[in-house]
Amino acid sequence: MTPKQQRFVEEYLIDLNATQAAIRAGYSARTANEQGARLLANVSVRSAIADAKTKRSEETQVNAAWLLARLAQESVADLADLYDERGNVKPVKDWPLIWRQGLVAGIEVETIGAGAGIVTKLKISDRIKRLELIGKHIDVQAFKEKLEVAGAMTLIINQEDAEL
Repeated sequence: MTPKQQRFVEEYLIDLNATQAAIRAGYSARTANEQGARLLANVSVRSAIADAKTKRSEETQVNAAWLLARLAQESVADLADLYDERGNVKPVKDWPLIWRQGLVAGIEVETIGAGAGIVTKLKISDRIKRLELIGKHIDVQAFKEKLEVAGAMTLIINQEDAEL
């Protein structure tokens, strides 16, 4: 691989955008889209990207098993864990870790006193999307958008219909 191709690999791993990676690697902005596609088709470049992704996964210990376990935890997290026995939203510091790590997509806080506040509204992230991701990962057929059929197909036409 050339140094410029190696630079493309490094830049591609930042955001997985071939056009922008080509520009950052020094290819012409005018032809970056074509160059990015050409580079991704290059066996050496593809191999270097795959190797780098594998290395990154090993270093971070984020892999398919980790992702599936995380999605499973998130999909069954109990919303009741965010409320106290009187039905008030608990302080964020008292929320279970899984909720503090991204299940809540947004909060509104009402200020009470000198900088202190209480959460008054919660926006929960999309659980259906998590279930879809789990289903796609384990290949639940209910999530197939397109059914692929392999093999021969025989069409039988009713003789009476054929004469019409």
